Amino acid sequence: MIIDDHTYDLIVIGTGAGGGTLAGALAECGKSVLVLERGGAMDLSDQNVADVELVRNSRYHPGEQWFGTDGDPFPPQMIYALGGNSKIWGGVLERLREQDFAPQRHLDGSSPGWELSYADLAPHYDRAERLYHVHGRRSVDPTEPPRTGDYLHPPRSIEPVLESLRADLARQGVTAYDLPISWSASPLDPSGDAERFGVDVAELSAQVTLRTGARVIRLHVNPSGREVKGVQAEIDGQNWLFTGHVVVLAAGAVNSAALLLRSCNDQHPEGLANGSGQVGRNLMKPQLSSILQLAAHPDSGRYGPGLGINDYYWGDKNVSVPLGQIRNGGGVLQDPLFAESPPLLSLVTRLLPNSLLEQLAVRTVSWWASSGVRPDPANRVSLRGEGLQITYTPNNREAHDRLVYRWLSTIKALEADPATTVVRAFPLHPRGESPLAVLGFACGTVRMGSDPTRSVVDLQGRSHQLVNLYVADASVFPTCPAVGPALTVIALALRLAEHLKRVL
Repeated sequence: MIIDDHTYDLIVIGTGAGGGTLAGALAECGKSVLVLERGGAMDLSDQNVADVELVRNSRYHPGEQWFGTDGDPFPPQMIYALGGNSKIWGGVLERLREQDFAPQRHLDGSSPGWELSYADLAPHYDRAERLYHVHGRRSVDPTEPPRTGDYLHPPRSIEPVLESLRADLARQGVTAYDLPISWSASPLDPSGDAERFGVDVAELSAQVTLRTGARVIRLHVNPSGREVKGVQAEIDGQNWLFTGHVVVLAAGAVNSAALLLRSCNDQHPEGLANGSGQVGRNLMKPQLSSILQLAAHPDSGRYGPGLGINDYYWGDKNVSVPLGQIRNGGGVLQDPLFAESPPLLSLVTRLLPNSLLEQLAVRTVSWWASSGVRPDPANRVSLRGEGLQITYTPNNREAHDRLVYRWLSTIKALEADPATTVVRAFPLHPRGESPLAVLGFACGTVRMGSDPTRSVVDLQGRSHQLVNLYVADASVFPTCPAVGPALTVIALALRLAEHLKRVL
């Protein structure tokens, strides 16, 4: 083993929305920071795939196998690279709604509230949107939480087909708003992500050391078991040991939990920081279903998401429980999430030549229905030898089914309207649920809370059991919202950065 001869003030593990943002925010704090990333820089050609090959191939998989609930192995959709899963998130950055932080009643149970409120995160949401150059427009979405001002950047222009659909939906009494999108000024890579707005900022500082290709294997503690003293990583086939005063784990909901479980020792026999027995438990991922409409005319099939609909977020005329969000998926040839389980297309992608596959793809309009889920301790990440076991049974299915069928009735009414010109009626609206492999929105496995017997980290993100270990990713979420978690992860990272500047 090689022991690094420098002791850092702070070690950050992971460079996604949490770790990348945190590293950038601490770059000029005057303290030495080591950032460890398992992957490396992602090629621009891989970041900007817009072709039938996205649908045909299993892209954005790290080449490892995890085990599913049925015991069978599967390749997860996961990015190990500078920027983490933010490299394929499409740049959509939305705030949780005020009520998302409160206890919720669902059709099949209930979810606890966060012990943080929207007001606690509101100033950090403001900073996160400025940092990530979020483009949007306030006061259109009926569920939008309070804001202190408008977005600094106006909405990005969207495809003509989406502008027409916005007007068509308005005639049906549906409000379609511009999704808040992170956008950079780079002509080569304009979509925003944690590499551009976090890691790149950190690398400008002489106080920050970035090590890529560093797979963190284990965290080592002092004799009392109260502090993390060493971070063991494999780099180029050799084991390295890094030491630091504070360690922040930001490897994502699955890998953060797995690393804590692998770091068990005599003081922490069930896994590091796992005195509550909650590490790895309460795995959540939103219910996601894609729905296709037939376009009246072919489009490019190569554009990002643009419209969101939250008219049914808190229910509809039949139920007063949360149902979820609808948003367009963008062109299906540029949607990595859609590529994991394209309805109908999944049956023919290996049979059709590229030209026919493209003709089919560009004559569709795709929508995503997203519903939050409840925490369930039986849904969990655990170790299986050297591999990972993902045990997961979806819940809140009835609410999600209601959302899907509510949207199907809306788009059928849209198609029946003579004034609608961009989509047309068709007997089928192919749809499919995202598989277990889609874990980019996973959360909840290292939940936060004030009670050490029921949570892993406190409300600042610090382990209840280890005084110098923090977690800064979606694993700390107590619940799983219908909107994407990325902006909330960024806001929590900025909040943690303020705390660390005071205590380092």
